[in-house]
Amino acid sequence: MDAIYTFFLVGGSLMVLSILASRLSSMMGVPLLLIFLGLGMLAGEEGVLGVAFDDYSMAFAIGHLALAMILLDGGLRTRLKTFRVGFKPALSLATLGVFITSAIVGMIAMWVFDLTLVQGLLVGAIVGSTDAAAVFSMLSGRGVNLNERVGATLEIESGTNDPMAIFLTLMLVELLVGEIGGPLDTLAFFVSQFGIGVLIGIGGGWLSAKLLRWLDLAPGLYAMLALALGFSVFGLTSVLGGSGFLAIYLTGVMIGNQPGRHLNFILPVHDGLAWLSQIGLFLVLGLLVTPSQLWNVALPAGLVALALIFVARPLAVLITIKPFFKFRWRETLFIAWVGLRGAVPIVLAIFPVIGGVENASLYFNVAFAVVLMSLLIQGGSLTLMARWLKVEVPVGTTPNHRGPLGILPDNDFEMFVYTVENSDLEDVPIRLLRFPSGALISALFRHHAMLHPKGSTRLKLGDVICVIGRSEDLTALNRLFNGDAKLKQERAFFGTFTLDGIANMKDVAQAYGLTLSPGEHDMTLAEFVALRVGGHPVVGDDVDWHGIHWVVSEMEKGTITRVGLRLY
Repeated sequence: MDAIYTFFLVGGSLMVLSILASRLSSMMGVPLLLIFLGLGMLAGEEGVLGVAFDDYSMAFAIGHLALAMILLDGGLRTRLKTFRVGFKPALSLATLGVFITSAIVGMIAMWVFDLTLVQGLLVGAIVGSTDAAAVFSMLSGRGVNLNERVGATLEIESGTNDPMAIFLTLMLVELLVGEIGGPLDTLAFFVSQFGIGVLIGIGGGWLSAKLLRWLDLAPGLYAMLALALGFSVFGLTSVLGGSGFLAIYLTGVMIGNQPGRHLNFILPVHDGLAWLSQIGLFLVLGLLVTPSQLWNVALPAGLVALALIFVARPLAVLITIKPFFKFRWRETLFIAWVGLRGAVPIVLAIFPVIGGVENASLYFNVAFAVVLMSLLIQGGSLTLMARWLKVEVPVGTTPNHRGPLGILPDNDFEMFVYTVENSDLEDVPIRLLRFPSGALISALFRHHAMLHPKGSTRLKLGDVICVIGRSEDLTALNRLFNGDAKLKQERAFFGTFTLDGIANMKDVAQAYGLTLSPGEHDMTLAEFVALRVGGHPVVGDDVDWHGIHWVVSEMEKGTITRVGLRLY
């Protein structure tokens, strides 16, 4: 009984420290996942608490459970519209990119550690894929608002590249222990990992989304049912020989893009579950490592990590996306830099241990060292690199709170809560506000007292306003309530003024003294900028033309709606 109580004491204390450490992470700029790993190491066998933990099988099971929950949550928050701009490059990175990265790192590891070719390639395969937990956590937790093309590519890549890494790792482990099948068996395994994962992930996700929307349950049960359905898809896919990780990510995507009241009960709970999974997973992996053994391979493993960060990942990105997709050089360099490694390489490093590969501890320690350096170097500099390479877009005003009213099954009305921060609204009567049709102010709070707003009511800075409207009203509402500080950031980025995308290009050219080719006279401004940008435009795309810096400032359903102009 004492052992059970000790487990609760140690486990609870570590969880509390991990959560409190999130504040330290934001203050000092240290990647949060690195802190979780560090706390696990401090509590380990050679740490302060001296907790002896070497159960690789349990760590393997915990890793699968935690990664499944993290990927499900990541899928729930991935919008299908992002696949329009990010799916093809992400798929290229998730397949060919992982293969190239693994091959380059494997060759370097073979030389650094004096390994055979197969042993070196196994090191490369283990650390070849980016990690969903690290990417989702770093992109959402560091206050970096990337342009849609870059953010979508990184998120989709991290959610879909596990099958290739697992395939390469298992194939090389089987080759080392002499259990490799024939070429046809190997090819069938590769195809089944992706094919079965995609089919069951999309099919099971679609059915799960329909079921969740159709059922009328107690609010607390929606999140549990979504989790159970996700785990069922994960298990079924794995049993049939597919990639459970890919399937559960796609299941989350299908559920998250099915509108309905159920999402309001699912998303907050799964956000907590994802954090719990990240904390628990990295604490366990930190407990599993032995610092003295890690120190013995620190120098050569550090060389492998540096080769991965500065050679293998950039080359893989350049080869797989630059020639085929219209990424700017600064976007390509940022994608190359954010090849974050996290829990996945460490979990994959358990495969050689379970498979009985000779000197299996080497693979685990090298993977752990690579993850530490990746989180420290790449994760620690993510914000700085995003600003230096100009892949950020300003974060405009969004509602402080929002939630559906539960009146309609589709396209329901929502309550949006804003704080008046725009000085242009000071002492302005409500009747003069340019509200979208169908939206109205339902309540106004001033100095913690609720007022009944009328058309003659004059707004004051600091007022809290409750607006009833629909999701399509958000763009206009956000623009209306945009605070002065954020408005200055937007004007510095997009230009001091913007034009409607439907403006006739001939009129724009006359106003600014521009020369157009014959085919451009009948274009709208949106069509003209989209043509100059090429591919799928996203907010933040820019074109320098005839002494004007044209910047896409607003989009709706894949179409440019406003363009900022900055003279230079």
